[in-house]
Amino acid sequence: MLNVKLPKFVDPRKLADREIQISGVLAVNEMTELSKMLVGPNVDVIADLKFARDELRIRTISGSAKVTVQVQCQRCLEPVDITLNAELNLAISYNEEKAQTLPKYYEPLIVEGDDLELLPLIEQELMLELPIVSYHSDCSIQTSFGDGNAAAASEAEKPNPFSVLASLKGSTDKK
Repeated sequence: MLNVKLPKFVDPRKLADREIQISGVLAVNEMTELSKMLVGPNVDVIADLKFARDELRIRTISGSAKVTVQVQCQRCLEPVDITLNAELNLAISYNEEKAQTLPKYYEPLIVEGDDLELLPLIEQELMLELPIVSYHSDCSIQTSFGDGNAAAASEAEKPNPFSVLASLKGSTDKK
């Protein structure tokens, strides 16, 4: 099991020039926005990042971040485990204008200073992997509405409220 903590700040340009790969863990409880959406215990994100230059000499960050977290099931409101697996394919850019000239197969990452904070970067990528609605695949809950067969049976037992009108119409036709 990997238990080396990732550094908080890195210089992505130097790492890309040296083609460095870093692997390690980040605590989910340090990710404030993501941890607000979770209900389960604190877990660690396993991240594997490779800094490199591609054939166009563009500095890139590729890799993955993976974690299994607990969120609230939207059917039964109990915790459900979901696995978030974020794949990164980023190109480092100095500013917005340079980011617009990058190839479309890269997602631009604007780094204005020398250092890049890894925690918010990985947190944002994991948040993009969260499903819109989380639920158990085998979640069976009881609702106050009952099942469909019981509703159909109760419909058959109810008298038609317009039957009185039908009888009135029949009496006017005879006159």
